[in-house]
Amino acid sequence: RGHEHRVGLNPFGVSRLVREGLTVYVEAGAGRDSRFLDEDFRRSGAQVVFDPDEVYHRADVVCRVGALRPEEVERVRPGSTVCGFHHFAVAPRAVVQGLVEAGVTLIGYEIVEDAEGGRPVLTSLSEIAGRMVLHKAAELLSFDAGGRGIVLGGAPGIPPATVVILGAGTVGRTAAAVGTACGAHVIVLDTDLGRLRAVTETIGRPVVTAIASHRNLGRYSAIADVLVGAVLIPGGRAPFLVTEEMVKGMKPGSVILDLSIDQGGCVETSRPTHPDNPVYRAHGVIHYCVPNMTASVPRSASRALTIAAVPLVLRLAAEGTEGALRSDPGLAKGVYLHRGRVVNGPAAESLGLPHTPLESLLGEEGRGA
Repeated sequence: RGHEHRVGLNPFGVSRLVREGLTVYVEAGAGRDSRFLDEDFRRSGAQVVFDPDEVYHRADVVCRVGALRPEEVERVRPGSTVCGFHHFAVAPRAVVQGLVEAGVTLIGYEIVEDAEGGRPVLTSLSEIAGRMVLHKAAELLSFDAGGRGIVLGGAPGIPPATVVILGAGTVGRTAAAVGTACGAHVIVLDTDLGRLRAVTETIGRPVVTAIASHRNLGRYSAIADVLVGAVLIPGGRAPFLVTEEMVKGMKPGSVILDLSIDQGGCVETSRPTHPDNPVYRAHGVIHYCVPNMTASVPRSASRALTIAAVPLVLRLAAEGTEGALRSDPGLAKGVYLHRGRVVNGPAAESLGLPHTPLESLLGEEGRGA
């Protein structure tokens, strides 16, 4: 299980699926860290199994949270559908090869869209991450953590910390709201003027917004006490917006929290860390780069994930994977692999693999019916 403490569905979600006549298998102990007991799942109608291989071998659709690890790939049943936050563009080569060879359909929660073009499953956890990141920043700024020894919101006669947020999506907007409420001096950068306008309209005048040009990135990173990376390229790898030279120009003891690390990171000096050793220093700057940081609040995260994911799973069960992908364009946009072929363009480009449009595969199935 590594550092993954969340569970793909909580007992409430299981009961929703069971009421629709579905058979649900749950790995024994899967909800333990989220404080969901095996007995809770049994009361909800699940069949609790003690061998994780049994879940993968018997289920047509597997609901997990994080990306598959190399040692898990061989468990996946050929031709099955696996849902989760896969971040496939930066997946290990062994994972990619194993899933392609197994002819798996891989649905990435982070790129599934709704009818309005939003990302409902990603948003559910991004809102939590945005609330967490400023609390973590405040902790890392303390002298005991090796930071600058300043308080985030300042005090009478003492200016607040400057928080620079890269990306005005859900994580960035939420972090900006929390930072403003804490009294920090918040600056949000994005390339999308509409997103910056939404930040201003939602939070108000205390937040400073700016276009994320190379010049502005260098200018604002140099004054940052806290720099939050919240950049998302749907399906692809995050770009390095903050160069190593910019990091060298930051204040000693300042803090970088790169929440884009799931997609490879948006700071050139970032590398993935683990909850048991979450930070390191580069050029005198503290780096916090823990993937899937909401795993440290697994009960809240699992509940939020369940609420967002259950409608998708119900559609997959009711219509079958191919039928659901044909009828729901937003769900179709969430597919990385279908029958072992890469159908997401940005992921294919990042991995250096051929790209097959999903429509052509669904068309083949329709002609063969």
